[in-house]
Amino acid sequence: MKIENIDIQATIEKAQILVSEDKQLSAATKSMFEILILIITLLANRLNLNSTNSSKPPSRDPNRKKRPREKTGKKAGGQNGHIGTTLQKVDNPDRVEEIKVDRRKLPAGQYRQVGFETRQVFDIDISRVVTEYRAQILEDDKGNRFVAAFPEGVTKAVQYGTGLKAHAVYMSQFQLLPYNRIQDHFADQMGLPVSEGSIFNFNKEVFELLAGFENRVKIELAASDLAHADETGINMGGKGHWLHLVSNEFWTYYFPHEKRGMEGMIDMAVLPNFKGVLCHDHWKPYYKLNCTHALCNAHHLRELTRAFEQDNQQWAQKMKTLLETFNIKVNEAGGILEAKESEKCRLEYRALLKEAEIECPEPDIPKEKRKRGRTKKTKARNLLERLRDFEEDVLRFMNNTNVPFTNNLGENDIRMTKVQQKISGCFRSMEGAKIFCRIRSYLSTCRKHGVKASQALELLLKGKLPDFLM
Repeated sequence: MKIENIDIQATIEKAQILVSEDKQLSAATKSMFEILILIITLLANRLNLNSTNSSKPPSRDPNRKKRPREKTGKKAGGQNGHIGTTLQKVDNPDRVEEIKVDRRKLPAGQYRQVGFETRQVFDIDISRVVTEYRAQILEDDKGNRFVAAFPEGVTKAVQYGTGLKAHAVYMSQFQLLPYNRIQDHFADQMGLPVSEGSIFNFNKEVFELLAGFENRVKIELAASDLAHADETGINMGGKGHWLHLVSNEFWTYYFPHEKRGMEGMIDMAVLPNFKGVLCHDHWKPYYKLNCTHALCNAHHLRELTRAFEQDNQQWAQKMKTLLETFNIKVNEAGGILEAKESEKCRLEYRALLKEAEIECPEPDIPKEKRKRGRTKKTKARNLLERLRDFEEDVLRFMNNTNVPFTNNLGENDIRMTKVQQKISGCFRSMEGAKIFCRIRSYLSTCRKHGVKASQALELLLKGKLPDFLM
């Protein structure tokens, strides 16, 4: 462990030797030095935590450096056969402007038109569109009046349209902009006065329209063969709450709750009914569920890196390499290993764990144990025991094509909720958190089915649903 080229571990060991050998130090002074050394060790370990050896995101890595690109010998730019995204001309432009040749500048003579040279400019037109509906009024000879019916949804003398509502909800719940910035957008770009209260009402309207979707997504996830689960802390009115996630390749469901454990999962009403394979990060309450489990190996790789870098556990580095090798083999085999190859990998895995038992033994239990409860173990020892005791869940990706190596899908699904917290700081109420979670669940699910967020919202506000929900 090094900080600014100083070997912290070697320095601490040197200090411990000096303290133990100095006979002039009193017992009290020695105890004080030992406490200081312990504190310094703990702080040094924290300073060395980053995205490769802990759950910290890469954005919090100190002085992070970009990895240099591996040289491939290819020229820079797009390669032959690469499908580009260059702007292409369209067959039906919205506007056509003809440019005439100034004949006054041409030499004298007769000219005829033989065609055009075309160039297209792509631009946007952000503007307000006000539609006035005029319902015809007819009156018969007796003075009875008959008024034409207004279109469905047009109920007030002045109101906002579905396009504006969808755009406001899109910016609020998908782009995660605060209400006052959405206000500024409508006022500056379109000259439209939209209050914060109106934006909240748009979100609430969409929330209420999605009640049926929420029931559907819970049923789909509970009946699925594979699901990813994760949870993250959220700030609600200055108090800590939890946002739970269950998702898979096609469906996403977020749920806010006061509790992190089983109480929150039960109220979420998905996992208690789930019987497939649940991929997670070994949060212990998940093991109270009656389903098959698969552990996230991305977490294991980070913890193994930490054990090697901070605790100097050589077995951890070997296990990290071994798990990465297993993953490569599975990918090369098409997602599943044959029985013989799988058994061979498991024997290597168990042999390495036996080697680890020697390097990282179980702590000695003192004969006269003063404190009740289990003996405290190191992080490296806890990791070793998890890899040993939950072998089937760690290596399930080798024998089931549905099971991935990591829980990255779940972590990616939950990541944007952390962005929301960074921008807004917190949810003001449980109602606001529930609105965000239900709408975000819908938008995430739609994107997984190839439906754009803005399109999904416009369909919903027009009383329709995307085809995959029909």
